[in-house]
Amino acid sequence: MFGRRRTVGELATAAARRWPRRWPQEWPQEWPLRPLPREEWGRRRPTVGQADVTVIDAAVKRAQARPSGNWFVVADSRLVRRDRPYGMTIAGRELVAWRDEHGDAVVGSGVCPHLGAPLAQGRIVEGRLVCRWHGLAVPASGLPGWGWRPLPSHDDGVLVWARLDDVDGEPPTPRPVLPRRPDLGTALTAVTRLDGVCEPVDVVANRLDPWHGAWFHPYAFTALRVVETPETPDASQSPDADAEDRWDRFVVDVTFRVGPRLGVPVRAEFTCPEPRTVVMRIVSGEGQGSVVETHATPLGPGPDGRERSAVIEAVVATSQRTGFLLARRLAPAIRPAVRRAATRLWRDDLAYAERRYALRRGV
Repeated sequence: MFGRRRTVGELATAAARRWPRRWPQEWPQEWPLRPLPREEWGRRRPTVGQADVTVIDAAVKRAQARPSGNWFVVADSRLVRRDRPYGMTIAGRELVAWRDEHGDAVVGSGVCPHLGAPLAQGRIVEGRLVCRWHGLAVPASGLPGWGWRPLPSHDDGVLVWARLDDVDGEPPTPRPVLPRRPDLGTALTAVTRLDGVCEPVDVVANRLDPWHGAWFHPYAFTALRVVETPETPDASQSPDADAEDRWDRFVVDVTFRVGPRLGVPVRAEFTCPEPRTVVMRIVSGEGQGSVVETHATPLGPGPDGRERSAVIEAVVATSQRTGFLLARRLAPAIRPAVRRAATRLWRDDLAYAERRYALRRGV
């Protein structure tokens, strides 16, 4: 009777198609959406001449040389709960996470110290993780007599991290290396995870190749132009991290598609604060200050002996527009749409990362 409800993108595109041919001159300048010309995929300007392999490889090597403090992303903070445990594997180690009676995140071995039961299948009772096999209750403080101790962990409000000193073997740090983010009290956040047959370095390499965006993801990006690539710093520059970010980055002008004929143009930068993280930050345009953090967590080898990695991507969005307050209130309804968009992109990008891994390893 009423027909199918149309999405915001469909409504905006329909409006754009009804706009007169003079729209480029008369399109309201205050609107974040901009009209896009029709474009055939095969007729766009190739980026093969700009995508310098040596620049990409050098950026990846610099990222891998940065300290991690032995920290790894475990999960979306929302998945670590008081009422049930969350299990995952990092670098071949079975882990479990939950929240104690105070709401603090606890991360430790997922193997029961009694007879090896999977603690991720247990239950939380009064802040303690109770094993289903024989009822051994594991408190947040650990069971020293059983050899079970919690790992150093950190909840940054978006992600839960764990420190595994025997994996990276670096000098440990009290907290993970965290990128600058918008104020979480005024931001909208969403976290997506996908797993692939690759290593974290392959995920990082994918993100440090911005030239592939409009070609490999034409449904999401257009008018992509890399306007700045990493350069060697001057001797006069300070060696601190902020100074390094000013030169060791890719800066991109790109339009995010909101439909076939409409998009949102922004300028974004890509940086690597640590070896398994790439941060895209919008430096001008709609959503200025918003970040997309791509974290690559090694899972360990699969049954076929090939390495697996988890891509855990956190979107922390902000805006000065009054309508963004409503968007934050509707966050539970908006997050699934954000995750779907990220999932579509990473299905493609994991194919890129997996291909790189297969060629690199000869598997």
